[in-house]
Amino acid sequence: MKQFVVIVLALALLLGSAAGEAQGLDPENNSRVFYEIFVGSFSDSNGDGVGDLRGIINRMDYLNDGDPASGKSLGIEGIWLTPIFLSPSYHKYDVTDYYQIDPSFGTLEDLRELIALCHQRDVKLILDLPLNHTGSNSRWFKNFSNAHLMHNPENAYYDFYTWISPEDPVPAGQHFTKLPSGTALYESNFSDHMPELNFDNEAVRRAVLDVAEYWLNVGVDGFRFDAAKYIYFGEHDKNVDFWVWYMAELRTNHPDLYAVAEVWDGDGVIAQYLPAFNCFHFSVSQAEGIIAATAKGGDVNKYTRSVEKYLSDIHGVNSEAMDIPFIANHDTDRAAGYLSMANGRMQVAASLYLLSPGSPFIYYGEEIGLRGSRGGENTDANRRLAMLWGDGDTVKDPVGSTYAKQTPYSVKDLEEMGSTLLQHYRKLIALRKANPEIARGNYTALSFPDTKAGGFLCEWNGATVGVFHNTTESVKKLDLSLIPDVNFTSVSFVGMDEAYLEGSILTLGPQTSAVLR
Repeated sequence: MKQFVVIVLALALLLGSAAGEAQGLDPENNSRVFYEIFVGSFSDSNGDGVGDLRGIINRMDYLNDGDPASGKSLGIEGIWLTPIFLSPSYHKYDVTDYYQIDPSFGTLEDLRELIALCHQRDVKLILDLPLNHTGSNSRWFKNFSNAHLMHNPENAYYDFYTWISPEDPVPAGQHFTKLPSGTALYESNFSDHMPELNFDNEAVRRAVLDVAEYWLNVGVDGFRFDAAKYIYFGEHDKNVDFWVWYMAELRTNHPDLYAVAEVWDGDGVIAQYLPAFNCFHFSVSQAEGIIAATAKGGDVNKYTRSVEKYLSDIHGVNSEAMDIPFIANHDTDRAAGYLSMANGRMQVAASLYLLSPGSPFIYYGEEIGLRGSRGGENTDANRRLAMLWGDGDTVKDPVGSTYAKQTPYSVKDLEEMGSTLLQHYRKLIALRKANPEIARGNYTALSFPDTKAGGFLCEWNGATVGVFHNTTESVKKLDLSLIPDVNFTSVSFVGMDEAYLEGSILTLGPQTSAVLR
């Protein structure tokens, strides 16, 4: 007789929570599902068209309502805010003043309220901290420019930024811009309006350390560090030395801070930075990454082997390192442009990376199939378009955006439609939370011959969970008797179909994932 055991999601959440308490789960652990918010495009609270901190506060019940069993919120466990500091641009990566919140986003009191609300719901809040460069209208840069205008090397800001003399050759691969006075050229690899700080200067190191300390004392839980490999252009060893020093200084007073860095490079380069902090796993992301390739009906066995190898590699560098997978962010084309939710591929991609170890990151709007790509206009504003709420929210697309092929579905539309991509994300995050072994356990890739379906085991605190995926459009069966010393008795599934266990045979419907205990 068919033994069809499916854990009702709400019950699974309760059981998973109880099991976590019994096993001594650290409630402040960092193996969390994060949600990246491009602040100016998320939710507008005052009708000026610009997303703001108050808008995020108003949307907290959508993100995490504080009740893991409600099924009404995404259930995210962390929030990454793109830069909120005073800046003339819409994106705020050219900071004018690190100690001021841009008025278009709100006030320090708004941020404190958001932090308090997050912490009430066990959600960590991290700030995007672009330290490699400031804006050209920063007080620091103005002082630097004046010191060079006055030919005053005794001025404390004379060497605050990396510079060369006008007669010096520009280093290969780098970009330098001449000061208006013509007395020096400053490093500006990202933009003429983004001068780069001189990290050989002890005063600069102390200044950027003070910035982080200030915001940690305000109450944020950590940072996403922008452009981490550009502190010293092309010199990874020096970069790593800086970041190891920097993080050690911060952790003296804030040992539990969450830190993740943008090291946009291959796995080998990323590994060099892991002694300092975790890094986003860029090679699995975007249209060319293995998550997208697998979601399009690819071989799950190949995918799980790649995850296992990556985990082995990073743990060889730092035993505490975590995988930080994602499929898109504010600097990449949105996933819904190459993984449609209509054919189930967005759902499969979400299942692959959210039911994985470490700390996965969702880009806002990903859960509703929000679209956006740089396209022929070559502007990143097209990747940072307004969230579609469908309830009268007045947030608008950022300045410079031209993208016109937006999804027809808003949050409100998907809520009314029932079984949708949005519901899929909610179920995935709840399933992950109910089975903490997935995020924190020892990972073992499984090998199933002659099929593209596959999975892995995660063992943690004496419990073993199996996660299995079928990315194809046909039913697949897996013989679990090939897995020694594991006896699964319950099945939870999520996806486009169903899954069930009959003896040792796991049947996975098309584009469906299962978690077995």
